[in-house]
Amino acid sequence: FGVSMLQRIYPMKHIFVVGLDDFHLAQLRSLPDAEQYVFHPLFTYREIKHQDHFPVAWLIDEGIRELQAFPDRVSAIVGYWDFPVSTTLPILRRSVGLPGPSLESVLKCEHKYWSRLLQRHVVPENVPAFCDVDPFSPDPLEQVTLAFPFWLKPVKSVLSHLGFRINDPSDFRDAIRRIRAEISRYAEPFNLILKRAELPSDIAPVDGFHCVAEALISGGSQCTQEGYAFGGSVNVYGTVDSLRCGPAQSSFSRYQYPSDLPDSVPHRMAEICRRIIQHIGYDTAPFNIEFFWEAAEDRIWLLEINTRISKSHAPLFRMVDGIYHHQVMVDLGLGRCPQFSPGGGQHALAAKFMVRAFADARVTRVPTAAEISSVEQEVPGTRILVEVREGMLLSQMRDQDSYSYELATIFVGADNHAELESRFHACVARLPLHYEALPKD
Repeated sequence: FGVSMLQRIYPMKHIFVVGLDDFHLAQLRSLPDAEQYVFHPLFTYREIKHQDHFPVAWLIDEGIRELQAFPDRVSAIVGYWDFPVSTTLPILRRSVGLPGPSLESVLKCEHKYWSRLLQRHVVPENVPAFCDVDPFSPDPLEQVTLAFPFWLKPVKSVLSHLGFRINDPSDFRDAIRRIRAEISRYAEPFNLILKRAELPSDIAPVDGFHCVAEALISGGSQCTQEGYAFGGSVNVYGTVDSLRCGPAQSSFSRYQYPSDLPDSVPHRMAEICRRIIQHIGYDTAPFNIEFFWEAAEDRIWLLEINTRISKSHAPLFRMVDGIYHHQVMVDLGLGRCPQFSPGGGQHALAAKFMVRAFADARVTRVPTAAEISSVEQEVPGTRILVEVREGMLLSQMRDQDSYSYELATIFVGADNHAELESRFHACVARLPLHYEALPKD
């Protein structure tokens, strides 16, 4: 058969990807049956995520116009980015009659305070103490019902941006000053989305300019479960360990798959996923849920729910399972049950390492594309992405966590833990990525 004959038998599926970029387009094109898909960018990563302000109103209005004007049938609308992509997908899908979770069910996961209230109703034993805080009130500390230390974070942000460990009143005052100065980047566009939803009377006042204080959880193991909901059923297909580093273990150093946790722990976490996702009514979409396990007390804590696949984990699934878990996202976007099986990859385990700096500095040297390619060829099973440019200050990077800067990411596949570590360190040693500390005042 020629291509035209195949297209008549199997009509091409037009899949719009919100925030499409070249790195993930290559992954999407490697999926089984990708010859039957046409991936269209509904705006690029740079247009959506790399701006001073998130263009939510434009994304929705112009996005709906483009989708409704498309001359063929729109088969799916998908996205792998966090805010504002994950929270606008329900609005875009609804405009052309595609299946997917309701906006309210997405917000029940993404609005940190609303989500905590629902979690406490279903799995109270897995939810830390928490309270909402208005950082713009005359005395925000009066609203905190927790003892020091605790975490303070906005009801909506990403990558732990504006998330602070609060050890004492001085820390709290410093955090409030910075939150007041910077929270509008997320709060204003998030409020535009909240206005499109039907919110309970006790949730409506807690908008994007509010924060959540949560009791501290420490001394254990963190992980993320990747799963999906379809037809009322909830399935978890992978557990990825999250290792931390830096001050107060506040920054991620790597994501590693498969998990090293005892088998019984991920099984119990998967049951928690099922209970909370079904209670929320979230369906026909992927999710990932972050957990913490305190081994000494054998206690599981639910940290947060994200309404998307983790793009950071996609290469890890390809290395271990033989397929990017974009397959799950695409299948659900097309309204069908995902086909995703473990095993079948080239490596027994894989990790995404984050190369970090913990103080502001100026970047003096970044590797060229040829130098990166050379390192990847010298060190098998690796892929390197550099996040900085020569001459920039690290403080110019957007949406970093509150304690570090992510200079580069290195994906590594290996047959065992020793080989994994060895390959990562070999990449770092060969990579000409340099920066210098700023002169002290």
